[in-house]
Amino acid sequence: MPIKVQIPTPLRTLTQGKDEVTASGATVRAVIDELEASYPGIKDRLCDDKGVRRFVNIFLNEEEDIRFLDALDTAVSDGDSLQIVPAIAGGR
Repeated sequence: MPIKVQIPTPLRTLTQGKDEVTASGATVRAVIDELEASYPGIKDRLCDDKGVRRFVNIFLNEEEDIRFLDALDTAVSDGDSLQIVPAIAGGR
């Protein structure tokens, strides 16, 4: 069973409008690499040279922000889910 990845509205242009896609991999990094192979351009929207972009959050199984785990090296297993959530920034 692959990993389910929930795609936020701003990235759905890259996934042909799909709000959920699947990918395989042993780590979040591997899942993102597989997503990039299927949906070119998505990796650049999620990651920069330091890891996950500042205004992007990725949660494992709707609970854990991967930044507080092992970031892109966080292990995933079949049946897990990843939620990509754009951070909301603003102020005065």
